[in-house]
Amino acid sequence: MRSPVDPLFDVLASLNVRAGSLSGLEAWGSWALRFGVHEHIKIGAVLGGFCWLGADGAEPVRLQAGDCFLLAARESFALCGDLDVPYQSGEEVYRASSSRIVRIGETYRTADQEGTLIVGGSVDFLDATVALLLDGLPPIVAIRAGTAQAKAIQPLLEVFLEEVGAVRLGTSVMSERLTEILFIQALRAVVAGTGAPDGTAPPGWLGALGDPRIGRALLLMHQQADRPWTVATLGAQVGMSRASFAARFKELVGLPPLVYLQRWRILAAGRELRRSERTVASMAAEWGYSSESAFSTAFKRVTGISPTQYRSAPLAAVTARLDGWPAVPFRVPSAMDERAGSSDA
Repeated sequence: MRSPVDPLFDVLASLNVRAGSLSGLEAWGSWALRFGVHEHIKIGAVLGGFCWLGADGAEPVRLQAGDCFLLAARESFALCGDLDVPYQSGEEVYRASSSRIVRIGETYRTADQEGTLIVGGSVDFLDATVALLLDGLPPIVAIRAGTAQAKAIQPLLEVFLEEVGAVRLGTSVMSERLTEILFIQALRAVVAGTGAPDGTAPPGWLGALGDPRIGRALLLMHQQADRPWTVATLGAQVGMSRASFAARFKELVGLPPLVYLQRWRILAAGRELRRSERTVASMAAEWGYSSESAFSTAFKRVTGISPTQYRSAPLAAVTARLDGWPAVPFRVPSAMDERAGSSDA
C-alpha cells in the first residue's frame, strides 16, 4: 500500500516507467567495451571482480563487487577492466552472443585469475513529458557496497545472477521487478547524497527532496495538490517566512513554488488522462480550473499538446516547450574523452 505522502512514488508513477530484461557480462583478462548513445537509463550491479564505468562528460568510476550503478547520461559510455585497453564495440559483442550472459576476454584462465561479472538492465520512460523531471541526475551514480542503499539489495544480487542465467517461468517478470528495485535504490542514494562523487545531493527536484523544509513542502504539495496553496501558507507549514521559503524553493527546485505546483497538477492530470476515461471537463473541475477551456490552455502550455492529444499519444508531447522544468546537468571533465575520441569501436 502506498504511503499517503510520497512524491517520489508520485513522480515514478507519472514517469510511466518500463523496466527492461536483465543481461549479464562475464569478462576476463584485458577488455574494454564502448557503447553508443542510448535513450534509456541503465542500472546494474557488479557481482564479482571490478570494472571501470565511464560516460562522455564524466570521470570514469571504479566499481567493485557489491557496488551498484545507475547510468543516466544519454551519451556514449564505456565499460572496461583496464583504462589503457582499446575499445571493442559493445553493441557488436552483444549482438554476436546467443546467451543472456555475454562472455568476453581470455579463454585460458589460471586458477588465481579473477574475472568480472556484471548484471544489468534498462529503464525506459514512456512519457517524454515527465521524463525531464529526472534530468538533474548525475551521469553516473555509484551505490557503494557499504552504504545503506546497497546493503538493502545485497540479498537480491544472487537472485539477479540466477534470473539472468535461467530460462524459466516468470523470468521476465522477475527481471523487471529486480531492475525497478535497483532503480529506486539508486534514486534514494541520489537524494541522500551517497551516489554523487562529492557526497552531495544534485541540484534540482531530486536534491530538493533531501532538504528538510523544502522536501516537506514538496510532500505537502503532492499530498494535497488540489488545495489552494499560497507561498505564504506553504512557508508557514514548514516554519519559514514567505520570502525565505520562496527564495529557498526556487534555489533548490529551479522553479517558484506555485509554478511548480501548477505544473505538477498538470502532470498528475496527465497521468489520470492516460489511465481513465474521465472527461476533460470533470478533470478541470477537480484541479481547480474555472472551465474546460482554462484547463486545456494550462495543459497545453505545460505539455505542448492538448489533453485530448495527450490521452491518445503522450509521447507526442513537445518537450521543447518544457524548458521551464529544472534540468541542471551534473558534469565534470572526463579523463576518458581523448581515448573515446580515438576509439575504433
